[in-house]
Amino acid sequence: MTVLDTRTLNRATLARQLLLDRADVPVLDAVAHLCGLQAQEPQEPFVGLWSRLRAFDPAALSDLLTGRQVVRMHLMRRTVHLVTADDALAWRARHDGMLRQRVLGVYRHELAGVDLDELAAAGREVLADDQPRSPGEVARALAGRWPAPGPRALGEMLLAALVPVVQLPPRGLWRTTAGVRHVLLSSWLGRETDPPAPPGCDPVGEALVRRYLAAFGPASTGDLRAWCGLAGLPAAVAAIRDELVVFRDERGRRLWDLPDAPRPDADTPAPVRFLPAFDNALLGYDDRSRIVDDAHRGLSVAGERVVLVDGRVAATWSVVAGTVTVAPLRRLSRAERAAVEEQGQALASLLSDDDSDRVRVAASTP
Repeated sequence: MTVLDTRTLNRATLARQLLLDRADVPVLDAVAHLCGLQAQEPQEPFVGLWSRLRAFDPAALSDLLTGRQVVRMHLMRRTVHLVTADDALAWRARHDGMLRQRVLGVYRHELAGVDLDELAAAGREVLADDQPRSPGEVARALAGRWPAPGPRALGEMLLAALVPVVQLPPRGLWRTTAGVRHVLLSSWLGRETDPPAPPGCDPVGEALVRRYLAAFGPASTGDLRAWCGLAGLPAAVAAIRDELVVFRDERGRRLWDLPDAPRPDADTPAPVRFLPAFDNALLGYDDRSRIVDDAHRGLSVAGERVVLVDGRVAATWSVVAGTVTVAPLRRLSRAERAAVEEQGQALASLLSDDDSDRVRVAASTP
């Protein structure tokens, strides 16, 4: 069985994530290929797509949101994702059990004794008039019937798990600040979510495996679960085993992949890329060593924005007083620093609508 070293896995990830070469594809196609983008921070997907697409226009993503071709909703790992409308409808039922379990893991004591099916039915009644409502408004409408849990537990269980809803624009539009307002997914998109598969088959799970490997592979079943949060996908992998090829990593883990997916040579040059907070290029794996050193693994869940140099996390970045400010995590060579500054200037122009290209790279950490 072929062993893929860490650098080879890194280049495969960069290629699949459109980070090795910026892609010349429509924004909707990119969102679909990436299986959605992590989006609990509303502006972050714009940076994620800018780093991946040539001539990216932020207005194109805003238009997809207002045009109901992409939506913001709780999905993988119970976090807010930006996904295509088609994927939202196809995938939501398959994530239902995981979403319930994860919310219950946080509010089990508060929700003890609450019939979740009754809560879901009551929540649907509240949302049935298609009036956009904030989480607080929904929770207060239910609190008279369930006063004990408190509005936060009721709202999260209902809106993140029990009832498929979307977060409406203007939240998530370019350079726009807006609160969260929900409507039913089926009302916003004009049709119901796809029903669960009959017992004994899992076509959505099998499709998720194929889509995940196309965007993240080669990867283990543990990586797959870390990405989506679903526990039952090893059976889906087994069901399509004949379609896949298998490798091992340097730790001996079995890695699955699509036979014709790109696996560039380990020496393929990797350009500097600025990634947004919670980017799935990091969070899409259980073993993140292919892209970030173990010493810095915590950055991926702390909301730090990171800079890839030679394909690996080498710095963090933020915007301070209108200036893109980079804090290296290791010593950068002169050529690396110049490349970081060049990409930082381009990012500053994006974030300021071409009003500024200011970038500052702090002294390298010894």
